[in-house]
Amino acid sequence: MTQPTTRICILGGGFGGLYTALRLSQLPWESSSKPEIILVDQSDRFIFSPLLYELLTGELQTWEIAPPYQELLQGTGVRFHQAVVSGIDIDKQQVQLQDGSGISYDRLVLALGGETPLDLVPGATEYAYPFRSITDVYRLEERLRILEESNTEKIRVAIVGAGYSGVELACKLADRIGEKGRFRLIEISDQILRTSPEFNRQAAKKALDTRGVFIDLETKVVSIAEDTISLEYKDQIDEIPVDLVIWTVGTRVAPVIKTLPLKQNQRGQIITTPQLQVFEHPEIFALGDLADCLDAEGKQVPATAQVAFQQADYTAWNIWASLTNRPLLPFRYQQFGEMMALGVDNATFTGLGIKLDGSLAYLARRLAYLYRLPTLDHQLKVGFNWLIRPIIETIS
Repeated sequence: MTQPTTRICILGGGFGGLYTALRLSQLPWESSSKPEIILVDQSDRFIFSPLLYELLTGELQTWEIAPPYQELLQGTGVRFHQAVVSGIDIDKQQVQLQDGSGISYDRLVLALGGETPLDLVPGATEYAYPFRSITDVYRLEERLRILEESNTEKIRVAIVGAGYSGVELACKLADRIGEKGRFRLIEISDQILRTSPEFNRQAAKKALDTRGVFIDLETKVVSIAEDTISLEYKDQIDEIPVDLVIWTVGTRVAPVIKTLPLKQNQRGQIITTPQLQVFEHPEIFALGDLADCLDAEGKQVPATAQVAFQQADYTAWNIWASLTNRPLLPFRYQQFGEMMALGVDNATFTGLGIKLDGSLAYLARRLAYLYRLPTLDHQLKVGFNWLIRPIIETIS
């Protein structure tokens, strides 16, 4: 009798999930024991999120940073299933999907990422725009188009959160809208980019100042209405007129994860071993935003795209090792530096003993992300387009 094929089910097609699937397909499986690999995501496209901002300025096109999964997985043997996960029965080892179907598994990878919490202040759910998905970009693009075509003298934009996303958005939108824009960056703490290297923080401050972006530090959002935002600073509340509010604060674990009977921290993240396995369930691996992970040295791992990208390699290796009776490896995070776009043709880069800003950092960031695009085929298509596009634009 033939042995039933082992099935690996990966939930979530972001950096953690997609890169785990691709790496698994490349590992040296014996032909008789090659598993079935299924990738499940509610969208039909992968999103290279660090380059999402460039869609707003027209520097990049959707196909470059959001290729379809079917295209990326072609020839890999990985099966893609577009669906919403409604539940997971960890005792029966089965994933339940919203359409009523189910997928049984021998190994499960939880990489569903996070969601932007919009219910933290009154009115945010109705009137604030999140910035995490392609759908978010399209909604924001439509709102910007309406505002740009209107007769309003100034387009008043408030961006909540002065972390990486908020700062990058402020610079990109300021470059897009130009003199017609009036920008306000709202931050509850006493400085922008709290976890960023000082060089990057100073470069960001300079970029924001140059673009006339007003920064509200130690300021709390009290509520958001259709055309106003209420802010609290030193116990005083002011109501400020706005045309657009963009919300970049916080990440929340998907509800389907919070309901699982697994060891979780206060934020609902699943606590894992350094091998990225879930406690008491070694058949389940968790990575990315939804995982609370200590690395091989016992250090807390940040929830960033760079981390998820690296965790994918370890997750794939450890799944392969667990199925082929090999030792599993503890995750070792390598900090390669930090890159940030600060408008069109401007960025900052700190890492590997290098500090860059301006056009050179912009180019270094582009090349680094080109290298990290998911497949060689997609890297070549995008790289060729980046070379040829300026020539075509010059000729036309």
